[in-house]
Amino acid sequence: MSTLFSLIFTKINQISPQEHDFTEVLSTIALTPKTLYFRGKLPENVSKNGHKIRPKTVAIVGSRHNTRYGQEVAHNLAYKLAQKGVIVVSGLAYGIDSIGHQGCLDAGGITVAVLGNPIDRIHPSSHTPLAKEIIKNGGAIISEYPPSTSDSTYFAPGEYLSDTGRRQVKYKTSFLYRNRLISGLSDIVVVIEAAEKSGSLNTASHALEQGKTVFAVPGNITNPYSQGCNKLIKQGALPYTSPDDVLRELFPEDYTKKHQKLREQQLFGDTDVETIILQAIARGCRSGEEIMAKTHLPPEVFNQTVTLLEIKSRLRPLGMNNWGLI
Repeated sequence: MSTLFSLIFTKINQISPQEHDFTEVLSTIALTPKTLYFRGKLPENVSKNGHKIRPKTVAIVGSRHNTRYGQEVAHNLAYKLAQKGVIVVSGLAYGIDSIGHQGCLDAGGITVAVLGNPIDRIHPSSHTPLAKEIIKNGGAIISEYPPSTSDSTYFAPGEYLSDTGRRQVKYKTSFLYRNRLISGLSDIVVVIEAAEKSGSLNTASHALEQGKTVFAVPGNITNPYSQGCNKLIKQGALPYTSPDDVLRELFPEDYTKKHQKLREQQLFGDTDVETIILQAIARGCRSGEEIMAKTHLPPEVFNQTVTLLEIKSRLRPLGMNNWGLI
């Protein structure tokens, strides 16, 4: 490690959320962090149509005890997102978190790790090489917990002063508080694998409170590390089946322009009404209310037709009267 990189890796920066475009979104979440500490470089706004906008950001979270299936899904998603210039956020933990970071790095992307412990420590310590790689590739390590030696009079949630006068962090709660920052920084949260009482469900809960879109990866009903995801889907989370699901949500206009004509040419039903519904969904409509508004179909005709299209494996329900093509 060069002397210059050593300085970059060890240097701790201190800001309020409002001081940087990337972290400003945290100013509106519940329990807004007063101060943020980071190592590395926070993502900058990007140019689009002559304007500077915040880069699209997706959180990838899941079990520390991932399966091979979860590993493949997390790495593939992070890789594809990075190829599109999407920032990947996670928690640097074992399992899905670290796989998400690594998948993004493998594609040459920028990823941000949010810690639930003081910024001067990498936890787990075995992920120090990964943390260095994140920073080396233009990303950042963030925490709301100052260095253990800080003399700040402000204590972040889960932080306290021990009997010996040292700053301490109650890790059972600090990592749960950390999750609100992961979801707060992100436009979308994707839960890859999660047990029924996983911390990833806590991240999803924060995301829903913050008005963010949540995807969950369906899993084997006998696998305990899929129970949390399956439960999220039952509660209305969107089922994740491929990177296109997330990219369509992030870039609806680009995705529609690219795929609309081709999909419309290929989409014909057995009746005129089926064709109308299929092509409306191909143009980006998802909710039943929007499809009926655009097609002027009465509710009874719409409901009967989408049921038949689902039986014919032409449509898949996304929950909450939303529909997608198969």
